[in-house]
Amino acid sequence: MVTDAEIGALRMRVLELEGQVAFLYQHLGVTYIPKPGPEADPRVIEQIKKGNLIEAIKIYRELSGSSLAEAKSAVEKVKAQLGM
Repeated sequence: MVTDAEIGALRMRVLELEGQVAFLYQHLGVTYIPKPGPEADPRVIEQIKKGNLIEAIKIYRELSGSSLAEAKSAVEKVKAQLGM
């Protein structure tokens, strides 16, 4: 069983690591740009716009390795963001 003290120590370590990464980005003059997830894949968006939600879910699952329920939820979220 993980104790509250261990969780606190891990949180402190994560904060320290985040600070180090931020310092390195600033020192190197670079900006972190996260890689878009499968929900931004043009094939997923195209299938949603065509109303082919099953195909969109299938493509999402292939890209992400997620479960059917996770993929369905993600595709529905993208559909809502698209205002559909």
